[in-house]
Amino acid sequence: MPLYIKFEILGPITKRRTIAVGTRIRELQRLVDAYGRGRWRKMSGEAMIRLSDGEIVYAEIHWYEAHGIGMKDFGFKRRVDSQD
Repeated sequence: MPLYIKFEILGPITKRRTIAVGTRIRELQRLVDAYGRGRWRKMSGEAMIRLSDGEIVYAEIHWYEAHGIGMKDFGFKRRVDSQD
């Protein structure tokens, strides 16, 4: 489960992949209520981020996105050792 702590994305998101689509998303109703209807996807990728304490790390992040709505609710999943 991602940790929803404050962080800033410092570079491009690489290794993007879809984890779940539509009704496979556990929080689908919350997303629709908060942002509107769309073809919601739960996504995963890696990026350089700055944590709230100022530490800069390369990490796996998760988020939700839908066409016309954009990327929402980013979460920090784990640190990644390298940027291969």
